[in-house]
Amino acid sequence: MQTTDIGLIGLAVMGENLALNIESRGFSVALYNRTTSKIDEFVRGRGAGKRFVGAHSLDAFVTAIAGPRKIIMIVKAGSAVDDLIAQLLPILAPGDVLIDGGNSHYTDTIRRTKLAESRGLLYVGTGVSGGEEGALKGPSLMPGGSPAAWPLIRPVFQAICARTPEGEPCCDWMGEDGAGHFVKMVHNGIEYGDMQLICESYDLMKRGVGMTNAEMHRVFADWNAGELDSYLIEITRDILGFRDGDGREVIDVILDSAGQKGTGKWTVGAALDEGMPLTLIGEAVFARCLSAIKDERVAAATSFRPALSSFNGDVAAFVDDLRQALYASKIVSYAQGYQLLQAAARTQGWNLNLGGIALTWRGGCIIRSAFLGEIKKAFDRNPTLVNLLLDPFFSDILATHQAAWRRVLVTAVTLGIPVPCLSSALAYFDGYRSDRLPANLLQAQRDYFGAHNYERVDRPRGEFFHTNWTGRGGTTTSQSYGV
Repeated sequence: MQTTDIGLIGLAVMGENLALNIESRGFSVALYNRTTSKIDEFVRGRGAGKRFVGAHSLDAFVTAIAGPRKIIMIVKAGSAVDDLIAQLLPILAPGDVLIDGGNSHYTDTIRRTKLAESRGLLYVGTGVSGGEEGALKGPSLMPGGSPAAWPLIRPVFQAICARTPEGEPCCDWMGEDGAGHFVKMVHNGIEYGDMQLICESYDLMKRGVGMTNAEMHRVFADWNAGELDSYLIEITRDILGFRDGDGREVIDVILDSAGQKGTGKWTVGAALDEGMPLTLIGEAVFARCLSAIKDERVAAATSFRPALSSFNGDVAAFVDDLRQALYASKIVSYAQGYQLLQAAARTQGWNLNLGGIALTWRGGCIIRSAFLGEIKKAFDRNPTLVNLLLDPFFSDILATHQAAWRRVLVTAVTLGIPVPCLSSALAYFDGYRSDRLPANLLQAQRDYFGAHNYERVDRPRGEFFHTNWTGRGGTTTSQSYGV
């Protein structure tokens, strides 16, 4: 039977587009789908005349791939992946590579990597970003798993991925076991933050200042030509300028209730596990949750009619302040995301290439932007950089944009416009740059009611003390702990 370079399982939209992308780069592809009629439809339709081999059974599919086999699974995350792996394990040979291209949770990928390696196989969990168009024309790829798999899949992955404006591939090895899917999860969390920051800026311009969609369309077009140049700013520009066949501005007829698939929640959960203050992305997740209780908000709006002042300042000056506030907040969002990456790498023993991650996100993915090139440069300058806020490029921007950032928040509070991400970003910045926070009082409270101990400023770190605050307590203390 004809042998192919690679195999792909799962012919939904992403799978079809990825298969077409792989074939267009010179590779022959074996195909399998649980609903076999889908295979025939694709081979006779979009795949007609191309180097595809359709198989109606997993045995025939595996036989059609040249060894060591490389098999990409594009199926729904969760039990479907485990079921498919269970079916493949008995018919694969040592050294074959299983690749999960779905949005699996990184802990599942860690578990599956161990299982595959125990059977002599190699396993890869890869983040794939860019949506349907990215899958077809060039996605951002974030593979991690069995290190020995990278030389085998690299020729394919770096052929099909997106490229930076300088021609560099937006795909590099992320690290061991679940590293690839963890990086993709953080990517999605940052995406939540970027989107919410843009939405808050839109809200301030529309409800706060009273700008029209056409005026905001021009603002986002200007922003996309400068330091905020990015895919999300670009599509926001297009959305604000779009009209349907009847001439209606579509943005104004869309219900203000947002959905989510869960990767943002995963990111926040991982931050809590690692003890990392991922405040901006957390607020972005909660902003979607708040939007979803539309009926309650409508009822509350009739009960709490605030007597708010109207904006009477210089609109052009405010819009420029808003641009600076958005950019400064974006820096905080990525700084928090990178802190989570670094913390998880320490916990899991991953060797993450932090600059390489920024390069991987430069093209093909939803958060692609010129901004990411500066993150790559920051880690090139200092590979051990602990926080992006401490890099000279970013610290200078925060210093120059800080006044505008504060003016925007004052205006938002005065007008009663919620800006949870813009404000949490500034709160994080103010907290991070504070050499003293009120946690001394918090520790006193914990020691008062729970004898949890505290450290002292006049004694070395690591020494713990307890005060008998009431005179009625004893000397017994709770075990000191940290999260």
